Amino acid sequence: MVAGAQQNGQVIRLEEVRKTYQMGTEQVHALADVSTVFGSGEFWAIMGPSGSGKSTMLNILGCLDRITSGRYILEGQDVSTLNDDALSEMRLRHLGFVFQSFNLLAQLTVRRNIELPLYYLGWEAHRSAARAIELAERVGLGDRLNHTPTELSGGQMQRVAIARALANDPRILLADEPTGNLDTATGIQILELLKELNAQGKTIIMVTHDPKIAQWAPKRLHMLDGHIERIEED
Repeated sequence: MVAGAQQNGQVIRLEEVRKTYQMGTEQVHALADVSTVFGSGEFWAIMGPSGSGKSTMLNILGCLDRITSGRYILEGQDVSTLNDDALSEMRLRHLGFVFQSFNLLAQLTVRRNIELPLYYLGWEAHRSAARAIELAERVGLGDRLNHTPTELSGGQMQRVAIARALANDPRILLADEPTGNLDTATGIQILELLKELNAQGKTIIMVTHDPKIAQWAPKRLHMLDGHIERIEED
């Protein structure tokens, strides 16, 4: 049975997904028969203690890791058996990533960092520059285009990371502890930005260990020992 199913406009569907790691002579079941659906335009928080499987879940959803068995349907495409090149293409076309550690390139300006995904998509320079300027303004950093990450605050770096994640106009934004390296006030600003993007139609899936952060998401999926323990909805 699929947990949290929403048949109207689902963008992600997991069917009895297992992820097993071989650790020496032991097998560790990071995900065990996980089935769920994420609908278009929804805002989810994935929660759970360390070792619950929430990070593995996000890596699977982001096509950064492969499932051991089951099926993963992304935007109607079964990605379970795709090769590495095809998985990279799915990431570029459909997904945006926001990480706790920002993952910006220190030697590049704000504009160049935002443009990176567009380079891999083969955009012409003038078009990608215009897109980067548009997105920097959208996240409130239009006056920081020529600054490098070392010249920015933590909150500003996370805004650049969000702008970069939006460069390819993905329907789905995956956020891994997006406020983890920020103070409370700055973290709230980032969460407000994610809510705004969700209101504009983006599907947001955020991993967090903090119940207060999770409350910003109307839908919350609790993981425990590789299983979905429960789903809450406001």
